[in-house]
Amino acid sequence: MAGHAPNPVDEVQDKRGFWPFFEHLFDEPRGWNLPSIDFRPLGLNYEFHLTKFMILELIAAVLILGIYIPLAKKAKDGGLPTGWFWNLFEGLLTFIRDEVARPNLDPPEHDHGHGHPPEIEHAVPEHHKAPVYGHVVHEADKYVPFLWTLFLFVLFCNLLGMFPLMGSPTASIWVTGALALISFIMMHAAAIYKFGPVRYFVNLWPNMGPALTPVSALIFVIELMGTFIKSFVLAVRLFANMFAGHMVLANILLFIYAVGNAMGMGLLWGGVTFASVLGVVALSLLELFVGCLQAYIFVFLTALFMGMSLNPEH
Repeated sequence: MAGHAPNPVDEVQDKRGFWPFFEHLFDEPRGWNLPSIDFRPLGLNYEFHLTKFMILELIAAVLILGIYIPLAKKAKDGGLPTGWFWNLFEGLLTFIRDEVARPNLDPPEHDHGHGHPPEIEHAVPEHHKAPVYGHVVHEADKYVPFLWTLFLFVLFCNLLGMFPLMGSPTASIWVTGALALISFIMMHAAAIYKFGPVRYFVNLWPNMGPALTPVSALIFVIELMGTFIKSFVLAVRLFANMFAGHMVLANILLFIYAVGNAMGMGLLWGGVTFASVLGVVALSLLELFVGCLQAYIFVFLTALFMGMSLNPEH
């Protein structure tokens, strides 16, 4: 085997091109670079580089549009779900709406009926109230499209790492940080839209008797900082799980190189190769489950935090 010992971290992180795992072990690296845009001829000292994760994020977006736009047209025309493909992808949306969005975002039931509690009903402008279907108020239905998009994008980005030459963009803290920033904005924007900025920050202020005390001011600051911490945890949780999973797979494959480099391609190397490939296949099935689970957890926590802002009385 040629080359030097590879670093598994390099195999998991973003690159400026598409190459197979441990490409520098070969005499001639296999792969190709992505183009860059040089702005220096325009007087700007800047060069923009396309990266693998950028392309994969675009692929994830195109796959989502390619799957759901035709299904939406069929559903709009009154068609009923037929076949495993339609039922699978529509079932994902139904699950997020019924098991994630509505339980977390809908106002809780009260003895006087559905809707906003009487003490804050006057604070909610009429055009900001949730649509009513039958006699049930579904605050969640205004935000279900956002949660659907977030879930599908995270899910597809997670699962792209299961394909050769690909990778999971969510194994980058920059990608998960951007997703967490979007969630952070929605945590505040949804409640500000519902109550107005003044009423929203009043809701954050603890009800401790006098309007302004050092303790209540401290609690207000803690509550506000808590929203930053929640978003930070969202980013780190998703990144750590996806990065760690791919790191384990890369290290198991590295055993093949390490044994071959130390003892040559003999019987021991063949046994290690067989065991490593078998282990990677088994762990890939686990990683497939983890990718789906982490997409669910990310959107569930986002919906939970949004619900806490939209329903401060509970």
